Amino acid sequence: MNAPRFAIVIPMLNEAETVPHLLGACVEAATPLGPFEICVTNDGSTDGTEAVLRGFREGHPEVALTIVTHPRPAGQSAAIHSAIRAARAPIIAMLDGDGQNPPEELPKLLAPLLDGPETLGLVAGQRVKRDDPPAKRIASKAANALRKAMLKDGTRDTGCGLKAYRRDAYLALPYFNHMHRFLPALFQRDGWDIAHVDVAHKPRVAGASKYTNLGRAIVGASDLLGVAWLIRRKRVVLPTEVQVERAEDR
Repeated sequence: MNAPRFAIVIPMLNEAETVPHLLGACVEAATPLGPFEICVTNDGSTDGTEAVLRGFREGHPEVALTIVTHPRPAGQSAAIHSAIRAARAPIIAMLDGDGQNPPEELPKLLAPLLDGPETLGLVAGQRVKRDDPPAKRIASKAANALRKAMLKDGTRDTGCGLKAYRRDAYLALPYFNHMHRFLPALFQRDGWDIAHVDVAHKPRVAGASKYTNLGRAIVGASDLLGVAWLIRRKRVVLPTEVQVERAEDR
């Protein structure tokens, strides 16, 4: 099997009903782009998600599917982190496991990183025409406005699960729970260029949301202050400025 050019990373918690269609759509969208792998974290599911994932792998032996299992739910950021650590590819494409992020949007996220400048670290999707309940859209809009004002990351929708980025750059970021909501600001802190693309959004057709507006607000406030603190103490020498000359290179 050829080495994968990119990995599709998906965190899942009790998403057994979405697995077959979501993974099938990922395969269809990714195949024209070259060799790829899919890394799914089963974050302590109790609804048979792991069994459905294994069934998909057995039924599609041509797909390089890695299943990472957490013994108990650890949260979305932990699930993403575990899957990225298990991935082999240098480029990561990420989407949520609830089926609301259309896999057909993956090529537009990946193309700038696969063929673009080495200074580009992250491509962030930004949802248009969100298909969520009004209360969730209003809360998200308010949270994004506050975050954008404090962090100045130029991103209107950091909560969108559709993102693509360099694996080594992600693993160099300071890890903390809920960090997936602040990736544009964290990549900028480390000196990487970021880009934005508009993406579609679908309604959830199975399962249930794992978040509430109150829960998001409680953890979001302290996380926002923490990320603002990290940005004020950014690296003195950025990774993109470092030059390394080895003896064998001369």
